[in-house]
Amino acid sequence: MLDYRLIHQAAQKYEKPMVKFLRELVAIPSESGHESRVIRRIQQELRSTRAFDKIWIDPFGNCLARIGLGSHLIAIDAHVDTVGLGDPKAWPHDPYQGKLQNKTVFGRGAGDQKGAIPSMVYAARIIKDLNLKSRNWSLLLAFTVCEEDCEGLNWQYIIRESGIRPECVVVTDCTGCKIMRGQRGRMEIGVTTRGRSCHGSMPEKGDNAIYKIARVISEIERLNTRLKKDKLLGKGTIAVTYVNCRTPSVCAVPDHAYIHLDRRLTAGETKQTAIRQVREAIRRAGVDAKVEILRYKKPTHTGLVCETENYFPTWSISEKSLLISAAQRTYRALFDQKPVVSCWPFSTNAASIAGMFGIPCVGFGPAFEDVPHTTNDSVPIEHLVKCAAFYAAFPQTYCDHLA
Repeated sequence: MLDYRLIHQAAQKYEKPMVKFLRELVAIPSESGHESRVIRRIQQELRSTRAFDKIWIDPFGNCLARIGLGSHLIAIDAHVDTVGLGDPKAWPHDPYQGKLQNKTVFGRGAGDQKGAIPSMVYAARIIKDLNLKSRNWSLLLAFTVCEEDCEGLNWQYIIRESGIRPECVVVTDCTGCKIMRGQRGRMEIGVTTRGRSCHGSMPEKGDNAIYKIARVISEIERLNTRLKKDKLLGKGTIAVTYVNCRTPSVCAVPDHAYIHLDRRLTAGETKQTAIRQVREAIRRAGVDAKVEILRYKKPTHTGLVCETENYFPTWSISEKSLLISAAQRTYRALFDQKPVVSCWPFSTNAASIAGMFGIPCVGFGPAFEDVPHTTNDSVPIEHLVKCAAFYAAFPQTYCDHLA
């Protein structure tokens, strides 16, 4: 039987080193494709715990660490990359300082989602300190790269190329210490219209591609109001997030125009559904246009290119499932409170893990869901402690729940 009180106390004991480690991580810029330094720092901290049977960096650039050889392989995932800064002047503080104020760490990646990394590492230290290692389970900590650019591609590599397939995965993207059991899917769609260029003084002699794409944009706006709603995951959405054109001159009619569509898929929607709806919107606009699902083919920080379609499926898991029940049991035993169970408003690595491969996922991470990609990127210190305790207790709780 686990002594949850001791686990929570151990997590509290490691509060200061976790905060110190997090501030050091925030101080290391690590946008997608440039994570080498932060990966090495994580590897250094992992080694210092002396809690792992194996620590390695795979060819994709993910840092992986394993405890035990038990038959039930449980994974905990955190992505280490961040988005950019946007306007540096918009930040109220140095985004790479890891500022500590009001029992909160601020900075780019503090919440999204480097805050989970110290909790994971020191959960392993707690497992070692309290001798929680079991013959029943093994634990894989995955510190993954490239998530902000292409969520889940890291796990496509782990599962397909490394042959590692966990029984379940705890995904640590921001949840505010709530338990997450699903998310909408996501896809990126490109629409291109073509026209005929001419001198801007005689527009009637050309065929303006911008006018065509403008009519498509209007229909896309209308399409968004008609998309399906789901009680659990919410409404599907579609938005124009980028517009471009090609023209010989600013004094010429453009012969090419392009829009990028961000499509969020709710339950029951597929990429086929989404493409069909966009084609119908184009038909309503009365123009001809090319529609394509975009592809990702940027190199990781190791130089490896793993091309994939920018389609990330919807997934959800029943609140009565064994995995969610085990997560709730862990939370109640540690904190003597009833957990909140919800769904993410954004996409995570679970889009591949659960959405593509059908591996059950549960979300539990530090930082609130509204801080990612903002100048308020931050994580309360209290969340680091709670998550460290949760990650240390969950493997055995899950296996006990199987019995």
